[in-house]
Amino acid sequence: MRHGYTNSTVGDGALVVKCYQGPGAATRLRTESRFLRRLKGRLPVPAVHQITATSLTIRFVDGVHGEDLLDDGRAAEVLAGCGRTLTRIHRLGIVHGDFGPQNLLFDPETFETAAILDWEWAHQGVPLEDLAWCEWIVRTHHPAHVPSLASFFDAYDGPVPPWERRHAAMLARCRDLLDFAARREPGGEGEKLWRHHLETTAAWTAR
Repeated sequence: MRHGYTNSTVGDGALVVKCYQGPGAATRLRTESRFLRRLKGRLPVPAVHQITATSLTIRFVDGVHGEDLLDDGRAAEVLAGCGRTLTRIHRLGIVHGDFGPQNLLFDPETFETAAILDWEWAHQGVPLEDLAWCEWIVRTHHPAHVPSLASFFDAYDGPVPPWERRHAAMLARCRDLLDFAARREPGGEGEKLWRHHLETTAAWTAR
């Protein structure tokens, strides 16, 4: 999910300040701060610096966003890294809720994950949710790299549900985000965008 719909983020090279927006902003702030503190030392997550009623400040982590590396022609390496990282998350019984290359920072030399970002949607759930959403991110924002999704699924150490279940999970998440956008600004650009995403996703077939 593109960041601008749920938060605004600014940084100065040392700290990053994230302000939460839209319905449930306070709940999402509490969720992210709780998971970051809980996962410190267990997963590569940014360190929490400060929490206020409306914002979360974390320490800057050096690395390159997975999406940028995808566009630099390293899709197989990035998506394999996504698969390995998601395995670690799911072994802790957690669903990230917005998992994909857009929320991972990588070491551009080794393709090791430097940080897993944006935990505001994290919860206990089923692995299918994250597997399907990472695929949705690639299909939607990086369609040229869909063939490299095989690297993601191969690197994931767990069962990969069939296309029909993954597709259904993508549609369910799109409906959730359409509802979020409609509650935030009825009839606004966000609602129109997610309606378009839902229609486009519904038309997909396995490939």
